[in-house]
Amino acid sequence: MSAVKTISAVGTANIPVRHMDFNFDDDIPKYWFDNNPMLTMLLTGLSGVFPEGERMFMRAVRHYQDQITDPQLLQEVRAFIGQEAHHGKEHQAFNEFMMRKGVPVDDIDKMVKQGIAFEEKHLSKARMLAKTCALEHFTAMFAEVILAHPEFLDGIDDRLKPLWLWHAIEESEHKAVAYDVYQQTVGDYWIRVSEMAFTTVLFSFFTGLHTVKLLQAEGQQRNLKAIAQGLSKLIGRKGFFRGMLPHYLAYYKPSFHPNQRDSHALRARALALLDQYVAKKVNLAA
Repeated sequence: MSAVKTISAVGTANIPVRHMDFNFDDDIPKYWFDNNPMLTMLLTGLSGVFPEGERMFMRAVRHYQDQITDPQLLQEVRAFIGQEAHHGKEHQAFNEFMMRKGVPVDDIDKMVKQGIAFEEKHLSKARMLAKTCALEHFTAMFAEVILAHPEFLDGIDDRLKPLWLWHAIEESEHKAVAYDVYQQTVGDYWIRVSEMAFTTVLFSFFTGLHTVKLLQAEGQQRNLKAIAQGLSKLIGRKGFFRGMLPHYLAYYKPSFHPNQRDSHALRARALALLDQYVAKKVNLAA
């Protein structure tokens, strides 16, 4: 994998918009995460959601952009949109790489587009923004586990580590933007927390469904050893994602704000690690 990196002037000091331009080598193995089909298809399924999911986030925030009076938040919204646009672009490139290996990621993309189109037709703009806030909380939680425990990436092929680490860093950087837009333009507590509860069910169900569908396409749905090893790495006794419940539940507090969890030090360490992973052409730090 190669990456050409530049930083756009659209970003802010704390939310820089990085242009990564990843190229994925076709000799990267199909099961690039611990040689484990379950772990590989879990992350590939998530990547299949990202291009259209990121576009939905951008539409939800853009709808309220004209109602924002705080110039700093307006600049952060532009940076948020810039980062999310590049996440979609890079994950689309990754998805095409996996499709070349015969993994039907395009099926996930079609399902996501249909689901989002249905939601945008039937839910209010306030609900769509609240859904964006909820999903941004999920991505920030997962991202900051990776930033706190970069050894999670040890099992990933070295040529793919930069993609996942870069995405995690930027999810942490902009984790408060959609929430701040919501609080300044909608501000309804019930819509915010009820949408989180609803989104939790949908996110959990469809993440599992996408993983199973990709495993079935690979003929790996009965590979119980790989599934058990994958689940152990994620949520077992020493699983990386154990202990997230208090952070998740904090979202339901009326006083919650994403920046109550300070992650500057985690991001600084992760940026240094990212520079080790890729050929350094610009300073990636915020």
